[in-house]
Amino acid sequence: MKTILVTGGGGFIGSNLSVALIERGTHNIVVCDVFGSSDKWRNLSKHPVSEIIAPEQMFEWLEVNRQQVEIVYHLGSMSSTVEKDIDLILKYNFGLSVKLWRWCNARGVRLVYASAAATYGDGSKGFDDTIDLAYMRSLRPLSGYGWSKHLFDMHVAGACERGAGVCQLPQWVGLKFFNTYGPNEYHKEDQRSVISKIAPQAIQGASVKLFRSYNPSYPDGGQKRDVMYVKDQVRVMLWLLDNPSVCGLFNLGTGRASTYNDMAKAIFAAIGRAPNIHYFDMPEDLAKNYQYITEANMKKLRAAGYTEPFTSLEAGVKDYVQNYLLKDDPYL
Repeated sequence: MKTILVTGGGGFIGSNLSVALIERGTHNIVVCDVFGSSDKWRNLSKHPVSEIIAPEQMFEWLEVNRQQVEIVYHLGSMSSTVEKDIDLILKYNFGLSVKLWRWCNARGVRLVYASAAATYGDGSKGFDDTIDLAYMRSLRPLSGYGWSKHLFDMHVAGACERGAGVCQLPQWVGLKFFNTYGPNEYHKEDQRSVISKIAPQAIQGASVKLFRSYNPSYPDGGQKRDVMYVKDQVRVMLWLLDNPSVCGLFNLGTGRASTYNDMAKAIFAAIGRAPNIHYFDMPEDLAKNYQYITEANMKKLRAAGYTEPFTSLEAGVKDYVQNYLLKDDPYL
């Protein structure tokens, strides 16, 4: 069998993808990740990966196994939107990604990589997944994380513009992930989804706490996010594996923004309680750079041929809460 390498394959989205690939049984699945002293290892504890390698071993491993590697899913990154060490963010999110792009380009290996909706900044320029460099230069990410992801998107766009020799991968896909929720995000602590953070409050019988709004266009709890169930994102990535002719930069969201109030109400519905929501002040440093809405433009992915429907907020939250968050063993 050929081999698939999943960087960040022990993390939230990465472990969901790794498990789905293992269950397919068509490839050897190799995970590149750092586990440290957290419980992240539990994300893969029920599923036999072929091999686990550390990031510093990745390029040596790739060279040894280059004839067997069919595709790399590059999902590993420094994902904190509040990380202050910009050099550290750039090292992992830009420098390593550029190096991996060049390796895949030189050896004809397919590459699917994770970008982020954070590249769009406050959303005032829209959410268009184009590789038009003039449009991309107009975007203003609000965090070092968003900037690092945006830099790599622009690197790829520049490579495509320069053409042959610089961009000759048999398949390349960048996925601008919007807000994701679902099983195996527990280890992310403060970087977990809003749904993961507030669900325990409702489950324990307390009120759900949401940020007040400081924008008159949005009521308290009316701030909006395009939230997508991780299982839908995995289905898209599996579809890309099966459709190697699909290339490009694509948004990956539902195309429909939901309010934080909607998310809270979906959680209460999943546990059979009446909604009980309390609003509190947003930290001052967060309020300065706060996105009030994210909503993916999904026309490009649909035009590329992806036709599967996306899980509704209510159905996704119900599955997540009832089949994972309420279980003693909440891992995949």
